[in-house]
Amino acid sequence: MEIQGRVALVLGAVKGIGKGIGLALAEQGADLVLTRHDWEEAFACMEDDFAATQARHHILTADLCNSRDIEKIANFIRDRYGRLDILINNIERGGWPTVHGEYVEDQWDLEIETTLKAKRWVFDAVFPLLKASSDAIVINLSSIAGMVGRSGPAALVFNDGYALANRGISSLTETWARMGAPNIRVNELMLGIFESRHAQGTRGWKEVLTRDEQQSLIDHTLVKRTGTIEDVVKSCLFMIKDAPYMTGSVVRLDGGFVLAGEEVPPMPKGIV
Repeated sequence: MEIQGRVALVLGAVKGIGKGIGLALAEQGADLVLTRHDWEEAFACMEDDFAATQARHHILTADLCNSRDIEKIANFIRDRYGRLDILINNIERGGWPTVHGEYVEDQWDLEIETTLKAKRWVFDAVFPLLKASSDAIVINLSSIAGMVGRSGPAALVFNDGYALANRGISSLTETWARMGAPNIRVNELMLGIFESRHAQGTRGWKEVLTRDEQQSLIDHTLVKRTGTIEDVVKSCLFMIKDAPYMTGSVVRLDGGFVLAGEEVPPMPKGIV
């Protein structure tokens, strides 16, 4: 898919990974619809950075846990463009055990509402717009929490509700790929420990984790570093532009975190 002139909806574009993906799509010539909700102190910077790209863009303030707000976004895209070519389904609430402790019921409900349910209702609202495109793609952002759960060093940053919600994203990805075929590709980008998600750019990393705890997460990653926004952007652009045969798939971008729990022992001599 060529991105020039395509219509893209990027959720959670006020900062971090969502903003990085949005700016990259702007540079490639996409027409952008960008959402924001929290982090009001970053609104002005978001506006300035996207204005500097000179790409056509629209910033919508919306609570994606509210189905009425989601419907307004879908209506805006339908009225302005009549179709949607790219959906970056990037919304989550990562509950850190070291920050939040054990979930109370309201925290659990908010986790599921934000990380899992909102993705589903956004897709449902824009599905007719995706079908109106001759070639569309959905990328669901998720976390390796859905695989590793609250275990090992990851237990510092992945709550069990967050892990459960992210495991559900894989099921949605597969279902939506079947629904969208053959003209809508739906894939999942499963992230490990990233600078703006569970690492350096977060309050939990800076204010709560000790240096030893931070290092334990890095040591558990085969490439011995945390991920960057640029890493995510490159993977998204590949999935959009250069993977026309990929749908219903999971791309795990974790620097080898999932694999690093087990060492490869020396080969035994054998008995024959």
